[in-house]
Amino acid sequence: MKKSNFKIVKIDKNKSLFNYEKKILIKELILDLKLGYYDFEKEKTQKVKFSLEIDYEDKKPSNDKDLKSIVNYAKVVKLIKKLVKNKHYNFLETLAEDVFDELFKDKRIDKISLRIEKLEIIKDCSSVGIQISKRRSYDKL
Repeated sequence: MKKSNFKIVKIDKNKSLFNYEKKILIKELILDLKLGYYDFEKEKTQKVKFSLEIDYEDKKPSNDKDLKSIVNYAKVVKLIKKLVKNKHYNFLETLAEDVFDELFKDKRIDKISLRIEKLEIIKDCSSVGIQISKRRSYDKL
């Protein structure tokens, strides 16, 4: 009888053999804010829509009793509201960079896809805006 080449691997209780790939979704966060380059955009608020996908990795499963074990979507929404409340942005791109800078402070986050749309700025369009994805680089400079 031939011996099997299979090896039995035991998975420990901490599940340390796994990497978790997680994604936070925030769809259509709509805020009224002053945003834009032109004088009329600095005087009156306009509706701006944010949608994000935040990819992050973790070596352990989420702990149902520990909010720090996840990337908290409520905290992300609060952060965006704080950014737009404290500063006027002329361009969507500079606002996006500030969002990226704040979110990438969490070392677990690997990639962010951000879409920002002005909903009321051009008469014949339902929206105009930008979509930018940014990934953490692990290359050494």
